[in-house]
Amino acid sequence: MFEKVAVIGESDLVFAFKALGLNVFAPQDLEEAKKTMETLEKENYALCFVHQSFLKPLEEEREALVKKFCPVVVGFRDHRDVTDYLGNIMREMTIKATGSDSLIKRKGKDERR
Repeated sequence: MFEKVAVIGESDLVFAFKALGLNVFAPQDLEEAKKTMETLEKENYALCFVHQSFLKPLEEEREALVKKFCPVVVGFRDHRDVTDYLGNIMREMTIKATGSDSLIKRKGKDERR
């Protein structure tokens, strides 16, 4: 019976899913992520959410699972892409308005490029 749901992604992202009762996997590298995908099939997972950072590198493994009934592999995104995109827009607007990006700094990061 297929009844388990998994989430694969970076540890800071998948931690919250564990609180919802999902099985979470935070692979340290691509090889570990590939082994995790193999585990999903062997242990009869019904559904697996894979963070976008792993989608492309695991394309071959995902394609192999498409031929199977389960698990269904679905990608997901997180807020960081949107936050970075908005930050870049604000930086560009600040540079156009003031000639400098000194008004836009991200906490803990030097954003000058």
